[in-house]
Amino acid sequence: MASRNGIVFEDFFPAMVEKLGTEGFMKELCNGFQLLVDEEKGVITFESLKRNSALLGLQGMSDEELMCMLREGDLDGDGALNEMEFCTLMFRLSPGLMETSRDMLEEAIVSEF
Repeated sequence: MASRNGIVFEDFFPAMVEKLGTEGFMKELCNGFQLLVDEEKGVITFESLKRNSALLGLQGMSDEELMCMLREGDLDGDGALNEMEFCTLMFRLSPGLMETSRDMLEEAIVSEF
């Protein structure tokens, strides 16, 4: 389980990758982005995140927690999350995926040398 700002999230991502495969998992992440996106702007804004957060079971999050989530994932500083930033944030919030990614990188390096 991962904890962010006092909220505990169960990390199901590694099991999803195992079941769906990498390509299927990435498609599901993109579907998650589409659930939260502001249709007019094409990015996840504070307003669209707040409006749609219940779809992901996040209805109990405060405005400050939602803003913190946006700030943490906002790599280009525009105050919103594009699809790449959203997927990157999801990976960073999943300790299991980060560990799997680290293991895969180490294996690739060892096999290369």
